[in-house]
Amino acid sequence: MPIYISRGRLTTDEVKDLMAKPENREQALSKLFKSVGGTLMTFGPHDWLVIGEFPDDKAAGAAILAAAAGGSLSDIETTVAMTAEDAKATFGAAGKAAAAFRKAGRS
Repeated sequence: MPIYISRGRLTTDEVKDLMAKPENREQALSKLFKSVGGTLMTFGPHDWLVIGEFPDDKAAGAAILAAAAGGSLSDIETTVAMTAEDAKATFGAAGKAAAAFRKAGRS
């Protein structure tokens, strides 16, 4: 399954809520990821960073959007991780696609 790395910031209200009532959010996030067929792989110490494995982009997007809908997250970025073989294939495809692209200022 593809691996997705998401990171972002906590809202000011979320920081205040967690200061007033500290809690480990790993269990809630793990339950969310499992609900769409994913797996929580780590929960980082920064504002937040998670690495999850999902069956596809739709499942990953559903989990991230559901978490964001709570209003406690902002500036979310998600990256699909690639294996070395996936990267090799992507560079090969990019090389072929480059023939159809004209750089600005060149005829």
